[in-house]
Amino acid sequence: MLQKDLADAVGVTRQTINAIEKGDYNPSINLCIAICKALGKTLNDIFWEDDKNE
Repeated sequence: MLQKDLADAVGVTRQTINAIEKGDYNPSINLCIAICKALGKTLNDIFWEDDKNE
């Protein structure tokens, strides 16, 4: 899914999605949930780091 597609699905700009991905913007919990629903993922899948991958 492109950033623009995700942004449209959750009602924000592509720039907002880009800033979230880069760690420059902390989204509200409601936006986090909307992103997860749009991607079919859980909050843990997307927003929590897995210590095993560090």
